[in-house]
Amino acid sequence: MKNEIVAIDGPAGSGKSSVARAVAERLGWAFLDTGAMYRALTSEALFRGIAIDDQDAIGELARSVELVTSPLVRVNGRDVEEEIRSEPINIAVSVVAANPQVREAMVERQREMARQQPKGTVVEGRDIATVVFPNATLKVYLTATLAERSRRRGEEGVESVVRRDEADSTREASPLRQADGAVVLDTTSRTIDEVVGEIIRCLKNNTSN
Repeated sequence: MKNEIVAIDGPAGSGKSSVARAVAERLGWAFLDTGAMYRALTSEALFRGIAIDDQDAIGELARSVELVTSPLVRVNGRDVEEEIRSEPINIAVSVVAANPQVREAMVERQREMARQQPKGTVVEGRDIATVVFPNATLKVYLTATLAERSRRRGEEGVESVVRRDEADSTREASPLRQADGAVVLDTTSRTIDEVVGEIIRCLKNNTSN
């Protein structure tokens, strides 16, 4: 099943990372957290003192930086696994992710990462089924209530989640939206195992038809 893709999109706190990682484990496929890539890039920009609104400088950084997302998130060999979940990154990453040059560079990286996998890849993000892998084997859109998503984000809080939702859905470059044909799953009152089971069932139905 080489180059098969399960594309999982959704807003902050919808459960994308946890669900995608679990689906990948169940299938024995690779897992790609694209959000971690944007956060790692943001971390490196702040580390170097590059203004996050300097589109050309951030774009060049996106094209040249070395990014690894598994088993730990590293940027140019620097472990940023914990740092990328900090409040400064939460605030700055929306600006970096909205940069058209950054998105173009990251899309190419994400496609190449998937091409290198011996089996399939489970990819999560905000433009995976609409831009990065529009022909994915299975497209999934996860959602949940704002209260539940804010609870999951812990210290980040409601205001931060609302701010990220607004930035992600209104940016000009690859905005967050539900892809045509996507399976929509509300994760508010469902366990990870329940959501994973539903995705696996949908995948089997897709590949058997």
